[in-house]
Amino acid sequence: MQKNQRELPARELSVGEVAERSEVAVSTLHFYEAKGLIRSNRNRGNQRRYPRSILRRVAVIKVAQKTGIPLTEIADALSALPHDRPLTAEDWRTLSRTWREGLDERIARLTALRDHLEGCIGCGCLSMQDCPLRNPDDELGKSGTGARLIDP
Repeated sequence: MQKNQRELPARELSVGEVAERSEVAVSTLHFYEAKGLIRSNRNRGNQRRYPRSILRRVAVIKVAQKTGIPLTEIADALSALPHDRPLTAEDWRTLSRTWREGLDERIARLTALRDHLEGCIGCGCLSMQDCPLRNPDDELGKSGTGARLIDP
């Protein structure tokens, strides 16, 4: 760099620019911010401004959501990483290790459901005597008729 040139700070992005580049609605960005997943700065006109590195963070959030990871788990994992720099490949490895066990458990449950789907109603309704997935040996039938188990 020449002596007379000054390094200009990286231009921050408006919420509209982040929305367009990340293909996420402005309202979603506001929601992410309210939940602590991302942070913005405010300019003199009190408008949100984001560092360019926010695009990578939003991409990570989108990928995590597509795999079924709840936003609370995403927020917990991201809270351990700095907001003042772009996420790195090492950060991604750390995040993916954090989420892997839960994803493996979810895959196992879905595989079991798929493999038993033809004979399964899922909650014991319709007076099934036995559901190998949700009600082995009709344990729930001991507490009365009708559906007894609903996922939280």
